[in-house]
Amino acid sequence: MTDARAAILGRLGRVLGHTGTADDAAVVQRLKEHARGPQPQWPETPRARFLVKLAKVAATHAEVQSKAAIVPAVQAYLDAQALPRQLVVAPHPLLNEVTWPQDWQVARRRAQGEDRTGLTVAFCAIAETGSLVLLSGPESPTTLNFLPDDFLCLVPEDRIVPRLEDAWMLLRQERGALPRATNIVTGPSRTADVEQTIQLGAHGPRRLHVLLLKTP
Repeated sequence: MTDARAAILGRLGRVLGHTGTADDAAVVQRLKEHARGPQPQWPETPRARFLVKLAKVAATHAEVQSKAAIVPAVQAYLDAQALPRQLVVAPHPLLNEVTWPQDWQVARRRAQGEDRTGLTVAFCAIAETGSLVLLSGPESPTTLNFLPDDFLCLVPEDRIVPRLEDAWMLLRQERGALPRATNIVTGPSRTADVEQTIQLGAHGPRRLHVLLLKTP
């Protein structure tokens, strides 16, 4: 902080009656507590709530009973959308275990502008809003979340948390610190800037398809 900035903030603090060290300590303690506000309640399980909210934001999903069923689930989606069997896949441990058919064109890398279909793995999903939480890093390139028209995302069902606050808590527990980018994606990209008419795919994927992986 520059001397000028510190002087300005100091004067503001004195006018407001802040005492300095004691107030700073209170702020630090408050941040450490991660206090929550009012929490909405619902009767469904997080999984059921997530699927209801996912449908409401124009996303789709498929049930995947095991890792061996990932390829058939992806194939079913590609066939339903009349898409070629070409996709770019995140170099994530869950996807590195998948053996793709030899006649498919599968690349494990970041997405590029010409890639039509991408597949990645969510850090977790949020039941309250039907959202996916995606963390940037070598295992989850951020370009996969936004460049392909068709965005496929693998979500282990035990990674569905009830609320946004639970997602942040899980991130603190497992990662300790935030990655360079944290993206919370709720449905396909959309805008109503033109004549107040919803258009999908304006700033990112036109379609979002969740592969919900059953976990023991």
